[in-house]
Amino acid sequence: MSDLQRDPAESRLGSGPRLPVGDVLRGVAIVSMLVAHAGPFLPDAAWLVHVVRDNLNDLASPLFALVMGISAQIVWNRGGSVGTTWARQALRGAIIIALGMWMVTWGSWVAIVLQPLGLLLIVGVPMLLLGIRALTAVTLTLLLLSQPLLMLAREAMWIYTQPFLVRELAGWVALGSSYRLVNLLPFFLLGALLLRHGFKRDGVLWAMAAAAPLAYLAQPVSEKLLGVQGVQSGDYLDTLHDVGLVFAVYVVVVLLSTTEASAVRRAWAAVSLPLRAWGQLALTLYVLHVGLIALWARSNGMPTENTYLGWLLIVPGVALVGWAWWRWVGTGPVEWVMGLVTGRPKKFWTAGDRATERAAV
Repeated sequence: MSDLQRDPAESRLGSGPRLPVGDVLRGVAIVSMLVAHAGPFLPDAAWLVHVVRDNLNDLASPLFALVMGISAQIVWNRGGSVGTTWARQALRGAIIIALGMWMVTWGSWVAIVLQPLGLLLIVGVPMLLLGIRALTAVTLTLLLLSQPLLMLAREAMWIYTQPFLVRELAGWVALGSSYRLVNLLPFFLLGALLLRHGFKRDGVLWAMAAAAPLAYLAQPVSEKLLGVQGVQSGDYLDTLHDVGLVFAVYVVVVLLSTTEASAVRRAWAAVSLPLRAWGQLALTLYVLHVGLIALWARSNGMPTENTYLGWLLIVPGVALVGWAWWRWVGTGPVEWVMGLVTGRPKKFWTAGDRATERAAV
């Protein structure tokens, strides 16, 4: 059986082949980031292009957090010493934070997400030791407390007089203009809960499908009908917008991954394969595209008119490089180094494994 068709119950064990749903979701997230970060190359694009780009930008980071929760739960499910497992995950988080801090100095126009994501692993992984009911309660509590916590942080002016590292940490936790632990943590925990539940068509999936449009429309409806103004990034209405996007993508991916229609299954296998490839190389592709944008920005500055060459370089160009690497080499170089340093080494050259996988599909 192809791992595209693995039973969800088997997937919850966290053993065997990689989970296709998680890789596909991660692939959607990294492609969303490529499109969003290449947006400045097309400042004069049509309004619809800007709408699509803005929504992909809003989708990317919470979807990454969701997939990180799925992956972290898989690691716990494999067993082993709790202390060793958390230490490896914490080391991974620390490396991601350090990489993000280094990338900030490159001079790109990208708001780097790696520091909050790294902190997410350090803080979120121990919470996965909770049972389903307790973890659900914690997730909902964090979601409800998110806006009050952000309001308190925004009013704490003393933070801005603290040493550099303290101010940086405060930004990663609550004061970042784009990404914050306070808002990403509920998505991380939700990912773990969804992995425990299994990727299947049931009441949970249909409830998410029904909630997605309601959550997405909450902000525009509140602004037009209730006169709500001044919604800030991370507020309840902004979070509901992100929830709607993440739920919609999750529902579509699970529905297509579990379809029984042979024609749809074959079409989805072909469409999802590159997404899975990009998902497995997500960290490498993230570093690569930010580096390319930094090189462009240093040489040419911010584009003032549509620059199609730059857009093609960052979106289809980086995507093509990622696919080619996955197809003919295998593990991404950044992922390989990360596995080596954190004590979970990965096989670097997996071209033969890819050929076997495609034949099975």
